[in-house]
Amino acid sequence: MRIQVTRTGGFAGISRTQTIDTEDRQDAAEWESLAEEVLATTPGAPPSGVPDGFRYAITAGDRTVYCADPDLTGAQRTLVSRVLKEGA
Repeated sequence: MRIQVTRTGGFAGISRTQTIDTEDRQDAAEWESLAEEVLATTPGAPPSGVPDGFRYAITAGDRTVYCADPDLTGAQRTLVSRVLKEGA
């Protein structure tokens, strides 16, 4: 499964995109479970967020969902942080 996170907004308004491909990872089940949880609990429409806050588009497989600071759930925050940290 390919998991992509795009972060936009913030004070500088710079967009950042990172992608993880779980296909050959030993921890693939963990990544995919986290992505499925986020997909199941996140609306498909972009939220309004707050001024200068980050907004996120999370794509896993063929589905994209959206979330924004400061209203991230624990699963959303974990997935976003991990993908932006480890993605290439």
